[in-house]
Formats: sequence, C-alpha cells, structure tokens
Amino acid sequence: MPDICQDVSDSGVAKAGKSAGDLFILGILAGAYIALAAVGSTMVAFNLLANPETYGLGRCLAGCVFPIGLMLVVLAGAELFTGNVMLLLPLAQRRISLFGLLRNWVLVYTGNFIGALFVAFLIYHSGHLNAGMGMLESVTIRIATSKCSLTFAEALTLGILCNWLVCLAVWIAFGAKDVTGKILAMFFPIWLFVASGFEHSVANMYYIPIGLLAAQSPWTGAEALTWVNFFVSNLIPVTLGNIIGGGVLVALVYGYVHRK
Repeated sequence: MPDICQDVSDSGVAKAGKSAGDLFILGILAGAYIALAAVGSTMVAFNLLANPETYGLGRCLAGCVFPIGLMLVVLAGAELFTGNVMLLLPLAQRRISLFGLLRNWVLVYTGNFIGALFVAFLIYHSGHLNAGMGMLESVTIRIATSKCSLTFAEALTLGILCNWLVCLAVWIAFGAKDVTGKILAMFFPIWLFVASGFEHSVANMYYIPIGLLAAQSPWTGAEALTWVNFFVSNLIPVTLGNIIGGGVLVALVYGYVHRK
C-alpha cells in the first residue's frame, strides 16, 4: 500500500506538469470514453430500466458495461477529472502547487465536458435512440430527468459515494502488475457505483445533455429537465461530491496513513 501511495503521488506530479494542450486533448478523449460507456450501459439495460420490477436488475447489467469507460481511460491513456481529484495528495505533500492542481482540473474538466457533449451530439443524430421502438429515448429522458430532480444535498452525497469507489478503483489498479489485473481492479468498484445509482460528474456530462436533446419535443414528466437544473441541481453538487469522495476519502486519507 505505501508503494501505491507513492505511485499515485508521482502520477499526480506528472499530470500537473503536462502541457495545457496535452491535458485538454486527453481530457476530451476521456470525456468521450466515459460517454461511450454510458451509451453502451444504457443500451443493454433500457428495457429492464423501464420496468420498476426489473429496475435493480437493469442497474446491475448496466454496471457490467460501464467500467469499460475507465478501462479505456487508464489503459489507452486519457485525463479524467474524477480520477485527477487525487492530485490533492501531491498537493498535500507540497510536491505540486495549488495553481498546478487547479490548472489541471480546469483543463481536464473542460475537455471532459467537450468530449461527452461530442458523443451526445453524435448519438442524437445517429438514430441510436430509436432502439426498442423509441423506448431507449424514453428511458434516456427519464434518466436525465431523475438526475436533474435531485436536491443539492442528494446530488452532493451521491457524488461523494460515487467517486469514493471510482478513486478506489484507480488506486487498486495502480497496484496491479499487468493489464488483466488492472481490468479486474477497475471492474468491481465501478460496477458497484453504477449498480447503486451513484452520481458521476463526467458521466452526467453525457447522460443529461443527451436527455435534453431527446426531450426537445414535449414529454410528460420532464419539467425538471432544463440546462439550469443540469448545472445547479446536478453537475455542481456532484462535482463537489466527487472531489470529496475521491480526493479526500481516498487520496488524502491514504496519504495520511502512509505519510512516512
């Protein structure tokens, strides 16, 4: 475990030192990878998610597909904001500056947003949402609406729980010695957060915009689905929760335990 702590810290120092252009491009790629995982996880489970009696099974099935997003980020190489909240560790160790951390977060977060929106745009115009005689579109709108209907406290708490697991997945993956080990390390924590219905800020950069695009025509029950609610009721509190869940409960806690 002390070796993992050192590796995470070293990785954070390297991330803080990357050029702005590289961070931005890799951020776009990570946002797209997470969005593609969201597309696949919704597709395989939408018929189950549409039925209250099979909703839990649908979450379970969706959770089996979504981990591919983090696998692509880690194994192919990309910059994901929810993993980069662990830059709080080298910051606490005074190995990077606050400016270096904020520079990384802003560039990567913006890139993630653009990448996720790009995939949402492609999916909307591809006819993909017509699957299941339009049921996929209906479920997509319902998912986005439920996310925009959360209170600030609910979204914050669900964001904490989510990124606690996401950063544990990344933390454990640092300890794996081969690709297979890294895949297994990432699969189960990510599956758990999706199956539990927790909130991931970058995933929501796809889930809510695609719902907003799909709901351009009137749809009963979508009153809460607005761009204002996207930011105020979901993205801002979920992002703050993700920072606490991954940066504080994983990076800083383990950093303190292994401080020697």
